[in-house]
Amino acid sequence: MPLQRRLPKRGFVSLTAAKNVEVRLSELDRLPLEEVDLLVLKQAGIVAFGALSAKVILSGGISRKVVLKGVGATKGARAAIEAAGGSVDEIAVS
Repeated sequence: MPLQRRLPKRGFVSLTAAKNVEVRLSELDRLPLEEVDLLVLKQAGIVAFGALSAKVILSGGISRKVVLKGVGATKGARAAIEAAGGSVDEIAVS
């Protein structure tokens, strides 16, 4: 029997999927700080300590000014943050 038929089928599992975390806008709204980065998210318990990167998604709402540094954001989340008076400063992390 050929080798490709003898071996069991295994799917692709990304090893970095658990290290990229999504954060909701409503979670950012509950933080008492104005400047938010990955370390602040880890200390607040929103993101696991093993996470390498975080991205803010448009889920919930934000009612105050927040400045994101080194954290990614989707188009909708960026628009909501800027509408509330905040800003997003993304730094490319490789």
